[in-house]
Amino acid sequence: MKIMITAQEALDRGIWIDIVQLFGLQEEDTIMPGEQFILTEEQALQLNLIRR
Repeated sequence: MKIMITAQEALDRGIWIDIVQLFGLQEEDTIMPGEQFILTEEQALQLNLIRR
C-alpha cells in the first residue's frame, strides 16, 4: 500500500521534519505546499498516519 501526503498536510499534522528526513530534503530545496510525497505502509505507520 502507498500513502500520499502533501507538504501542507505534513505541516498541518506536525510531521514535516520527519518527511524532510525521510526524503533527504535540504534547506535549499524548494517545496510547494501541494507537492506530494508517496510513503510506504511502513513509513505511514512510523509517522502514525495509519494503524494496523
